[in-house]
Amino acid sequence: MEDLQDAILQSIIVKTDAKCTAKFGCVSQRWYSLASDDHLWCRFCAQDFNISSRLDPTGSPCSSYKETYEKWHEAFYMYPLSIVRRAKDCWDIIRNWTSTHFPEVANTLVPGASEDEIRRAEDKLGWQLPVSTRILYRFCNGQKIRHGGLPQTQQLSVLGLMGGYHFYNRHVNVHLLPLEEVLELTEHCASQITLPRGSKHIVIAASCNMNKFFFLDCSDGQLYVGTKNLAVTGEMMPCVSSTLIDVAQQDAMLMWLEEYGRQLEVGNFSVRKDGEDGNIWSISLFPEKEPLCSEAVTNGVQVRASAVFVPEESDLQESDDKYYFFYSIRMCLVRQEKISEGAMLSSCQLSRRHWVIRANDTIIADIHGDAVIGKYPYLKEGGDVFVYQSCCPLSTSSGSIEGDFTFVPGRLDKPDGPEFSVRVAPFLLQIPQYIF
Repeated sequence: MEDLQDAILQSIIVKTDAKCTAKFGCVSQRWYSLASDDHLWCRFCAQDFNISSRLDPTGSPCSSYKETYEKWHEAFYMYPLSIVRRAKDCWDIIRNWTSTHFPEVANTLVPGASEDEIRRAEDKLGWQLPVSTRILYRFCNGQKIRHGGLPQTQQLSVLGLMGGYHFYNRHVNVHLLPLEEVLELTEHCASQITLPRGSKHIVIAASCNMNKFFFLDCSDGQLYVGTKNLAVTGEMMPCVSSTLIDVAQQDAMLMWLEEYGRQLEVGNFSVRKDGEDGNIWSISLFPEKEPLCSEAVTNGVQVRASAVFVPEESDLQESDDKYYFFYSIRMCLVRQEKISEGAMLSSCQLSRRHWVIRANDTIIADIHGDAVIGKYPYLKEGGDVFVYQSCCPLSTSSGSIEGDFTFVPGRLDKPDGPEFSVRVAPFLLQIPQYIF
């Protein structure tokens, strides 16, 4: 082998992986030099860790890609490489999205926990975390709200990484907890909630006002969310469909965060103004993309509609109103339209609403009424989008709503023409495969 030319040896090395290349470099000084080619280690960094820059796991610069690989391997050698890469990619997506779209949330993300910190948390719990969960916390130790321009309580209510929704005076905004708070809230819930004897559930995320809790079962890796009966009976629902989970890897929390990152990336979840005054922003879980968000334009009036499943208001023991959904309607006048000879629609005001509600494919309600949530929104071209939320309980896990709004051109007290109907295209009410 020593007689082989360098080019031949290099052609052999490039067909191996990092481990074989490291062994190759132990043969001789010449082979060590060939195996230290930084182009090789750049490829290994990209291949094994999806790394494209010479930075170690803490973000500190390295002198070469070989050193970069060594630092990452030293930090994560005890874990399956495939899970490490998935967790890294997951957090990269979430950090990049929040940095671009909601830097205030990005600033709350805590650097990863050390192995010692995780072991100390496990010692206090009395059991081990699933491997994929340990790796997730190695990359990011949840959220920590730092003092900013808003009061602390107001920051907590809007800066949850896992987003939320509001309906009337009910506000939900979920934070991913750091290990310290995982321990505190798990202990608190264990004293307040009836859980199965020997349960290994920990609280990994919660709404700031304590009206929504996510639990990880460390015995099988499944992720759960509490229902309306959580405090009374300990009732929960799985957050990830059992058909999707790799039982051997116990990776429900990782899959949950991966899917959440995908929904952020494709724009299905977005940052929206929250609260009655419309001056506070938060991540909204009301879908923005088809097929979960419907859109229709009639005479220039655009109506977008979507719904989110609300587990913490759902009662699985109830026969009629078992599943609870919040829905969001967004309406605006996107362009002027000719409504009669010589007349253009430049403004209009809502007068009445009409809803057809289905459970599965069966109509269960046909509703006619004045206004929406007691309001008669006035729309004008170039004006603000009018947004409102309401709710709908179902006895089935899927259904839909469609209908129409009646508008008059101009204002109700001074119409510019005859009233007209604006379509609301059907939008789905359904329990998703991933519950956030």
